[in-house]
Amino acid sequence: MARSGAVKTLDELLRRHARPAGELAVPEPERGEGVLRCVACAHRCLLKPGRAGICKVRFNEGGQLFVPFGYVAGGLAVDPIEKKPFFHVLPGEGALSFGMLGCDLHCPYCQNWQTSQTIRDERAGSPILPIGPEQIVEAAARHGTRVVVSTYNEPLITAEWAAAVFDRARERGMLTGFVSNGNATDEVLDFLRPRMDLMKIDLKGFDDAAYRKLGTTLDRVLAGIRGAVERGFWVEIVTLVVPGFNDDDEQLRAIARFIAGLSRDIPWHVTAFHPDYRMQDRGATPPSTLMRAWQIGRDEGLRFVYTGNLRTGGRTESTWCPSCDALLVERTGWRVRIVELRDGRCGRCGTTVPGVFAVPREGR
Repeated sequence: MARSGAVKTLDELLRRHARPAGELAVPEPERGEGVLRCVACAHRCLLKPGRAGICKVRFNEGGQLFVPFGYVAGGLAVDPIEKKPFFHVLPGEGALSFGMLGCDLHCPYCQNWQTSQTIRDERAGSPILPIGPEQIVEAAARHGTRVVVSTYNEPLITAEWAAAVFDRARERGMLTGFVSNGNATDEVLDFLRPRMDLMKIDLKGFDDAAYRKLGTTLDRVLAGIRGAVERGFWVEIVTLVVPGFNDDDEQLRAIARFIAGLSRDIPWHVTAFHPDYRMQDRGATPPSTLMRAWQIGRDEGLRFVYTGNLRTGGRTESTWCPSCDALLVERTGWRVRIVELRDGRCGRCGTTVPGVFAVPREGR
């Protein structure tokens, strides 16, 4: 990111695009004057005046929590909704995607590290575009997209900005969602629920020691997933299957059992890793590993398991009726063909397919 003119540092630039927070800041005067706790993510950072949270983008200034607002990093993009990935939300449509800078984790294999790790890593950087919520929603309307998604960095730490965008989007009858690591609190989920419909959540493994190396704990993420499901968000789970990190049968089976324990109808995406960022000491995930993970998910009772990041086509990318096994949605990469899905039901046997296949009316 270029530093020039009056804006000499990234920190100064981000401070120009911040505003005081409301609901996600809890004063704790017993800890000292001006001390507050941020509850946007499960770190629950206790912040004295002049201090920033683990995410580096939320900070206490004069006893107020300031949070990112009024920009996007790297511009706006209309992506296939399957790229998020949401497979049970308006198949074949586009999603207006936007993000900001920063993350509350530091995964060494992050595939969006240039935006998520900007604050921590001098090699990272992405230009920012000052913009208002109305402009983002107008961009979605111009492109004919009915879904607006906060993604690219961790949206929990920029929840207030997403909320401002989503409030405008829902007035226009659009669906709204997060692509998140799931390191959430009850407070942030309650804050988001009136204005957000969808959550794609990464479940990066089922080993607490490994999760601590990424910057959080397994229990925090499991609680975030449970909280999202209990509040009625449409949730799809993704596990990036990394050789030597989370590709053993024990972890994959534990993930599948956890998801099935919440609901057998939650889609589980097992996706292929490729060497990136700080993890280039191993090869990409072989197709055989993804197929093994897919089979484990099916064996544990999940009705919808998908492979991703490999153009396998056929059975493992497409959606099939859980009752009569009719092909409902055929996928090969981002090519999508609706076959027997009819208004959220199987066109052959009438079984209801879990997901979001219609957009609510305007002005919700």
